[in-house]
Amino acid sequence: MCISCRERDEQSKLLRLQCINGLLESFSGNGRSFYICKNCILIEKKVLKALMRQCKSGDRNKFTNKLKEIITDDRKS
Repeated sequence: MCISCRERDEQSKLLRLQCINGLLESFSGNGRSFYICKNCILIEKKVLKALMRQCKSGDRNKFTNKLKEIITDDRKS
């Protein structure tokens, strides 16, 4: 289920992320994680609010940059 829009979909169609010490990371296979759907990634404002709530941090610029980095790395693989 996407943390932003709460829509349910197959896990293979969702982007899996996690917060480690308030920093956004791709899922490493260990610890708690959450999902974001491909549609919500396009709506930057809405997904950033959900990410800040999930990671308990208010640094919008940090999340914007890291999310863009993770998305480009995900598309390459």
